[in-house]
Amino acid sequence: MTEIAIAAGLALSACIAWSIGANDMANSTSIAVGSGVLRIKTAILIFAIMLTLGAVLQGFMVMKTLGRGVVSDMDIYCAISSSLAAFTWIMVATALGLPISTSHSITSAVVGAALGRLLLGRGGTINLHVFNTIVLSWITSPLAAAALAIPSYLVLEKLFKKRSSRGDGVARSVIIALTAFSAYSFGANDVANATGVYVGAISKYFGTPDLYTMRLLSLFSSVIIALGGIVMGRKVLVTLAYRITRLDILTAIAAGVANAFTVWFFTTIPYLLFGYGLPISTTYAAAGAIMGASIAKNRGFRGVRIRQVAIIVIAWMLTLPIAAALGLSIYYLLNYLSLRL
Repeated sequence: MTEIAIAAGLALSACIAWSIGANDMANSTSIAVGSGVLRIKTAILIFAIMLTLGAVLQGFMVMKTLGRGVVSDMDIYCAISSSLAAFTWIMVATALGLPISTSHSITSAVVGAALGRLLLGRGGTINLHVFNTIVLSWITSPLAAAALAIPSYLVLEKLFKKRSSRGDGVARSVIIALTAFSAYSFGANDVANATGVYVGAISKYFGTPDLYTMRLLSLFSSVIIALGGIVMGRKVLVTLAYRITRLDILTAIAAGVANAFTVWFFTTIPYLLFGYGLPISTTYAAAGAIMGASIAKNRGFRGVRIRQVAIIVIAWMLTLPIAAALGLSIYYLLNYLSLRL
């Protein structure tokens, strides 16, 4: 039964990786597409290559945070429940073209499943310190990205004051490079959303996976993430690239700098200091960076489409209760079925 559960869990890991690509591909590619520098197909190709590189080289930094940091002694049913819950909510949001946080979704689903386990008397605890740190990162990541985007735009505005930014080859090359770096940072942070829970669950049966095994898991997930983005990522890409604000060359560069460095910082620095990277919302960082660049350009909110932003924020607020409730419900259902078999 354990082998079947693990196989089912890995299959669900592929499903959630697919949904991550479908919803989060836009986070890295929106600046290049929205500013007209790259066509969608080219942007997706860069995304696929660089996210794989980031996942393989740094994905392990966040993987163990979701796997063992949030919930102690996670069982395979908890892993399956949280993955299925997060997959369901992410795919609903993707179908609606809403850029939600996959990190937020999987973490909330893990907590919901863990609550179900506790209520059934199966043991385990929720590490509130780690969970609170992750929640804090959800709040600080869009603010940090917006705060970085504003001075970045003001500096760029001065640099390009006496030259046309439209059609400038250097500026376009910078946007392409930032798209690549954003995809790399995304892969390093978000691959854990697909595989991190299994690092904890499988450890219970086979011991803690070594670095080589975690990198194989990262490679497996990054391929599926790329496929999800290629097949289903365009709807959310349109939302981020065109519907929050009108991006030009300078706002795209400022947003790209803010997004890429914010995600990389939260992935790398906490791991170096504390031993675990923070699974932040790359979606929140991307949206915050785009809004920050627009605010800097227009010296206020005139360039931001407030109605669209409000819809996105409501979806963000609904993510925690919906994903947690799904995780709790599915955990109860799986345990009920296991008793019947």
